[in-house]
Amino acid sequence: MQGELHIGADAEKVVVSPYPLRLREGRATRRRTGSVTEFLPALPSGRSREARLAIASRVALPLMVVTASLYAAGLPWWLPALASAAGLTLLWRRMARASRHGRFAVPDDDESRVLWSEPERVAFERAVTVSRRIRRTWPALPDMIDPVTADRSLTRALGDLAGQMARRQEIRRLRAELQDVRDDDVPDDSPAVLALAAQRDRVEKLWLETAESANRVLRSLDAAARAGETFLREQRISDTARAAEQVLAALVPDAAPVEAGPELAARTEAVISAYRELEVI
Repeated sequence: MQGELHIGADAEKVVVSPYPLRLREGRATRRRTGSVTEFLPALPSGRSREARLAIASRVALPLMVVTASLYAAGLPWWLPALASAAGLTLLWRRMARASRHGRFAVPDDDESRVLWSEPERVAFERAVTVSRRIRRTWPALPDMIDPVTADRSLTRALGDLAGQMARRQEIRRLRAELQDVRDDDVPDDSPAVLALAAQRDRVEKLWLETAESANRVLRSLDAAARAGETFLREQRISDTARAAEQVLAALVPDAAPVEAGPELAARTEAVISAYRELEVI
């Protein structure tokens, strides 16, 4: 996948596509960061069918009054009636969609990826979360990275990871199917058993290869996020140390203070002793 990347996650799947996503039902909000757009399903409104009927009825009454007024003014009755019916239909559809949980439509192109299995969905969603952490560090690193180039690289990494996760879930399905085949009653040297064992070995090899490839991408994203966050913490520590140094410089005087207390006590004792000597005389 190149260029734009659109990501949507609902209760049953994760959809990754270079094209904008469509909703099968419900609503979603969009959050764009660089060349990645995330679609987040909105919470259902909770309106029941009875509540939607009550709202539609309250809206229909003034529309009927407007239709009658326009008809009395000489306008053909069917024109405002048709407009009112279209408005009510649109309102009803919007309320019905808002009352359901958001679900994304499955794209029918070859470039999109749909992740159905939970392990692959969890891994990809974690990668998206890490990518947000990486992007948050970029404003503090203007002289170290090119945001445009970094954005393209990060988007491409997420797109490649989605492809690997889609491939991995297919391997997972095939692996489960091969493992469920029972060959207890078949001789071990049967050509069918040998062919089954060979396919199991091939699938297991692909399983391990895709795991290593996906983990390599995930480790790279984690390392980039940690490096940026560590640098930001170092900057904050350095700023705090500089601020403390300035405060301490203002608190420490240039010359050592004169200890006047002991001197005053000594002079007081000398005066008292001299006064006592005068009284004795």
